[in-house]
Amino acid sequence: MRILFTGGSGKAGRHVVRHLAEEGHSILNADLAPLGHPGVHDLITELTDPGQVFGAMTSLAGFDELDTSGPLKFDAVVHFGALARILIKPDCETYRVNTLSTYNVLEAAATLGIPKVVFASSETAYGVCFARGDRKPEYLPIDEEHPVIPEDAYALSKVAGEVTARGIQRRSGQDIYGLRISNVCEIEDYHRDFPAYADDPAPRLRNIFGYIDVRDLAQMVSRCLEVDGLGFQIFNVANDDLAVPQDNEEIRARFYDGVPVKSPMQPRQAFYSNAKAKRMLGFSPKHDWRSELAG
Repeated sequence: MRILFTGGSGKAGRHVVRHLAEEGHSILNADLAPLGHPGVHDLITELTDPGQVFGAMTSLAGFDELDTSGPLKFDAVVHFGALARILIKPDCETYRVNTLSTYNVLEAAATLGIPKVVFASSETAYGVCFARGDRKPEYLPIDEEHPVIPEDAYALSKVAGEVTARGIQRRSGQDIYGLRISNVCEIEDYHRDFPAYADDPAPRLRNIFGYIDVRDLAQMVSRCLEVDGLGFQIFNVANDDLAVPQDNEEIRARFYDGVPVKSPMQPRQAFYSNAKAKRMLGFSPKHDWRSELAG
């Protein structure tokens, strides 16, 4: 496939871009900073500028395409470009950048007739991660039917992006899949941070004790690109297991007293359900932090 990828130089994006390139896709990385990956052309693009976004979506994907003739069209857009959390820039700027960039990407893709868009939403949409004070889920495990009641600028921007995507998809008929991505972790994160959770799991509370390995996130994007005809969909993206060594029952007793359990849970089962992605896309996480630490 010929893919425009926004935000391919970020923590999550760079792993996904490399994975897609290894699968043989032709990728143009539209970002404010270059990735510098062999075979992937970097196009410095301000995503809040609709003209630049439209220009990127009608651009050559690399110098090799100078030898081609006729119109070129991207088969898909993967939109990861965003301010990645609160407290990077002031809240108003976080909301402005994330909502405008998502609207510009979705609108340009619809106008140009690009048949598929995969975009990054977030676990924060459920209103737990960046809320002030103590916010508990309404039930466990959290699935895509759980209410989204965000309070912070970042999560609000992600829910606004989902609403925008739903509306544009109804008009365009494209496949547009939104990914509510759990806390993105690399192998280095496991070795640096995860051993301490044996003594104190509390730092993982705001992430609902979940995570997604960057390699499994890359697989999820691949599955989204491969599976057609689903229209507008939202998918939770998380690994199968908890991000702490304590079992499910112990964590629920300590942190989620009184929170209803929607369906029976296995001892190591994550509180952030990926069942829909497994059922509809064939998503199958293959990595976990315990195996990495075990060597």
